[in-house]
Amino acid sequence: MCVLAEPYLSDYQVDSLVTAVQETGIEIPMVVVNESGSKSYDPEMVADAVNNPISLATLRLFRDVFERERWWSFVIAERKLAEQLGLSETAEQRIPVEDIGVFSESDIRYVDPIQDGAWSSLPTDVVTEVGERADVVVRYGFDLINGDILTAPQDGVLSFHPADIRYYRGLGPPRAYLDDQPRMGMTLQRLTDEIDAGEIIAIDHRAVGDCLTLWDVYDRLRDVQRRLLADGITNLRDPDFEPTRPDTLGPYYSITDRRKATFALQVLGKNLAGYLTRIRGRYRTATTTR
Repeated sequence: MCVLAEPYLSDYQVDSLVTAVQETGIEIPMVVVNESGSKSYDPEMVADAVNNPISLATLRLFRDVFERERWWSFVIAERKLAEQLGLSETAEQRIPVEDIGVFSESDIRYVDPIQDGAWSSLPTDVVTEVGERADVVVRYGFDLINGDILTAPQDGVLSFHPADIRYYRGLGPPRAYLDDQPRMGMTLQRLTDEIDAGEIIAIDHRAVGDCLTLWDVYDRLRDVQRRLLADGITNLRDPDFEPTRPDTLGPYYSITDRRKATFALQVLGKNLAGYLTRIRGRYRTATTTR
């Protein structure tokens, strides 16, 4: 298996790789890292802000994030502030690719993708090498990708989508959260040239009706992601397995929607209501145990 990655991976992404290696014995001969980065800000600065308490560097990063994300940047800031105040247990860690144990024997290649609007493709020599060395690719970086990389490995390129693509494509969890969906899915799909329109290799759902914030929803779905890659690899090895080709796909919600004031403030307001519920619950528990 080849991995497409950013310079840093989140802890739950690393967990999914570790679980896949442990449970399926799959090897990772090659890791292709997005050298240019998929964001408009320094990945080291992002990792420092995610991994550490709020500092002046965090505030400088907020300025950069605001340039890109506009109103959604306040929702991101709310998450970090809630973490610092002890109102949220959804903190994650960013880990440099070079420090990830399952990559210790992998060849790590840093590559500048070829950009075409929102889409990116990989150089021909990289695509050829991936096809020769891997049966399947899992994508944890490079944002939207297309081109020959999608068909170079035998089993294509797998990618996670934090929703059931038959109901929510694109901006899945925030939209479903505002829709008060009681259950949400995590899809492991085989990518195509369309956004969130691939074959379903593995999928699982969780009840989220008791989640108080959007970040609680993401945490529950990321718990699913931690083992879904292993399930997907097991499925691909089964000669009787047939991927699910969805009869219908959910509507596509553009990621740019979250930058609008109306959308971001709805999420922010619902999250704040969730924190108040959590505070009241803790207060009741404290008073009844005195």
